[in-house]
Amino acid sequence: MKSFLILIVFSISLLFTACGGNAENLKISDTAPDFTLQDSEGNSYTLSSYKGVSPVVIYFYPKAGTPGCTKQACGIRDNWSKFSDNGIVVLGISVDSKDDIKEFIQENNLNFPLLSDENKEVSKAYGVLNNLGLANRITFVVDKEGKIAEIIREVDVQKHADQVFDIAMKLK
Repeated sequence: MKSFLILIVFSISLLFTACGGNAENLKISDTAPDFTLQDSEGNSYTLSSYKGVSPVVIYFYPKAGTPGCTKQACGIRDNWSKFSDNGIVVLGISVDSKDDIKEFIQENNLNFPLLSDENKEVSKAYGVLNNLGLANRITFVVDKEGKIAEIIREVDVQKHADQVFDIAMKLK
């Protein structure tokens, strides 16, 4: 039984270390890949439409409704007035369907756009798609010129909202 548990733990750790999708294809000062995605209501959001207007926080998350994703989204929700009052755009992106995202928004009273990348093209362009077919939890902060100003590869879901707000405020 003990060796079986060791095998399970080893397999799980191997799976997560082999997930890939760490955005190695992008670096700070690169032009952020443009995209147009829809939210759960069918509204379209195009990254380039914010060029010259405001910084944009783009955060990729693995799966709507999971504990880490819920903490991360609720952190943005609870601090939303800071973002909106300062003209900072926040876009959450996952490979979830629009229906799954809609349910996640309703269950958590989320007040900012979550976008569906169900075909996974944007996640691939940003290099965040892992071997499980989900987006890794990685955040990009894009300046007003459309350049990547920051890439957060190790996201602390508890501190995420404050961290990205502080970074985006420096870009105003």
